[in-house]
Amino acid sequence: MQEQQKENLEALRHTLSHILMQVLEQLYGAIPAIGPAIDNGFYHDFDAKTQITEKDLKNIKREMIKIINKDLPVEHKTLPIKEAIKLLKKKKYIYTLELAKDLQKEGASEISFYQQGEFINMCKGPHLESTGKINPKAFKLTKIAGTYWKGDEKNKMIQRIYGIAFETPEELQAYEKMLEEAKKRDHRKLGKELDLFCFSDLVGPGLPMFTPKGSTIIGELQKHVEKICRDYGFQRVMTPHLAKIDLFKISGHADKFADELFHVTSDKKHEFVLKPVQCPHQTQIYASRPRSYRDLPIRYMESEKQYRAEKTGEVGGLNRVYAITVEDGHSFCRVDQVKKEVINMVKIIREFYTELGFWDKVWISLSVRDYEHPEKYIGTSKDWDTCENMLQEVSDEMNLKAIKCEGEAALYGPKLDFMFKDALGKEIQIPTVQLDFATPKKFNLVYTNEKGQEENPVMVHRAILGSYERFLVLLIEHYVGAFPFWLSPVQVKVIPVANEHQDYAKNIFEKLRQADFRVEIDNSNNNFGKKVREAKNEKIPYFIIVGNEDIEKQKLTLESRDGEPSLQISLEELLEKFKRENNNLN
Repeated sequence: MQEQQKENLEALRHTLSHILMQVLEQLYGAIPAIGPAIDNGFYHDFDAKTQITEKDLKNIKREMIKIINKDLPVEHKTLPIKEAIKLLKKKKYIYTLELAKDLQKEGASEISFYQQGEFINMCKGPHLESTGKINPKAFKLTKIAGTYWKGDEKNKMIQRIYGIAFETPEELQAYEKMLEEAKKRDHRKLGKELDLFCFSDLVGPGLPMFTPKGSTIIGELQKHVEKICRDYGFQRVMTPHLAKIDLFKISGHADKFADELFHVTSDKKHEFVLKPVQCPHQTQIYASRPRSYRDLPIRYMESEKQYRAEKTGEVGGLNRVYAITVEDGHSFCRVDQVKKEVINMVKIIREFYTELGFWDKVWISLSVRDYEHPEKYIGTSKDWDTCENMLQEVSDEMNLKAIKCEGEAALYGPKLDFMFKDALGKEIQIPTVQLDFATPKKFNLVYTNEKGQEENPVMVHRAILGSYERFLVLLIEHYVGAFPFWLSPVQVKVIPVANEHQDYAKNIFEKLRQADFRVEIDNSNNNFGKKVREAKNEKIPYFIIVGNEDIEKQKLTLESRDGEPSLQISLEELLEKFKRENNNLN
């Protein structure tokens, strides 16, 4: 999307947000809270004495269209802070008044307002020149929800109305069509239908539990990514789920994640925190014994849980959880080894995502520091310059065409972030390679160089598939639950047509199981048609039909979920076919 189009849409959505609030004030005497433009639309929070429901949205939109048709001019005003507070007090806008007072405490001297007709409220904007610039057929009110003021559970529960908005009706229709497709691909719906993961009120929200089928997918992903990484010298390590907070104070994460740490205590005066990241633990494995320049690079990999105390309202599905399983790795190397190490990590990422068929959907961000605010980072300016130049060289030499993005660096160093588009075209960042001169110095990690002197190694952080939870979302929605053969929790189901075919079916089942394929047999009392329908609904790649002819010929009939022609083959031929498919990751 062009920059100008983005600005036009933001102005359109801000204006609609204020029109919505104008109607809510007129109809229900509602008091405005915040009402921003958001991706694909807008919302407005408000406090009304009357409980507004979904049934009211139709009438609210009708009144909004009346304001649009009046073509009211939208006027931008900037008021001195005291005058702004006086105006908000007069209007009894208690929520925006609170925000204005917060700005006053922060030293603001003036506040931006927008007015249309009699409605005026504080807003940074931008807005359209008039309400008539909006096409009344290109927006829609979608839902109403409850929300805590400022997102804080301690504050009052108020209401929020969401809307979607575009410049033309055609764009709105295209977006609604995309939403319908998103419903089909929704990982929460498919995850439940395919029995991949679940949640429990007793365990708690944001704490997913993976069923045997979901665990199988995660296990296969871990085996595959670790196999590739071992080829590049990575060794598996394991670290505890918790640590003394001192560890994270030294690393800087205690400050960075201060509001997101889970604190663990006991009546025996234990005081720990659940780890928000794994790198500090791994520094202590490195520090556990003397290191020589001959030992480097030392490469660790780990797939383990991390914990973040996310805001309650932001937790949902597998996208945002409290317990997240991260595939993580760190290399400790000399300065002259860093560039090659980064190149190898990019090769790992390219190999992994090429095999999955995702590499053609990637663009790469060279995420560098915010040069105007160096205080946000740790480490020296000289080290940062060295790191950023190295990553630029890697991009040039590997033809990555990385786009420099200022202010997107990690706390301790610049990085290459690999950005993908999911099945619905939304951008997500999964793999990353990050350079870190600062952390080894903070922990006083050293190795003995050729001259017998101590030097700090450079730490290179990398994640190939990121978190298993979010990666599973990507896979579920990309494949719509129909995973490739190598990744399917159940690869084949054996279906005897009738009771007299069960012995032969069991023999096939055992042979496949012994050959290490993930196989099930349907011995239920369901009729044959229902057995086949269930196998298809479970999105199992193949199912084997066993009937009279198969027993007579000592063969089997192979059917696929993709509707390929039936194939009558021998068990030996089937085993060879499945072996080939297990090696074909696409």
